[in-house]
Amino acid sequence: MGDSSASYIRMVHHLIEECILFKMSKEECMEALSKHANIEPVITSTVWKELEKENKEFFEAYARSTREEERGSRAETRQRIQKMLSDASKLHDTQHR
Repeated sequence: MGDSSASYIRMVHHLIEECILFKMSKEECMEALSKHANIEPVITSTVWKELEKENKEFFEAYARSTREEERGSRAETRQRIQKMLSDASKLHDTQHR
């Protein structure tokens, strides 16, 4: 592999680490790097997969934590929607008495 190829892969590796700091999924990272750094999604995916192989335990824990956060934010959103509907229902009841 030439110096420029190795340098490019190191840059993609670094950008993936930045995505991880922002708790992005692989798909979100691929999209962000494609949009903001003009990196083909297949390149990001390939480098991500290699990082997963080299750091299996980290990525397993990372996947678990991001899934838990997603569940938490979905539950929070559901609660907000239920509260909003409940408040709207109460408001409707008081207006039509």
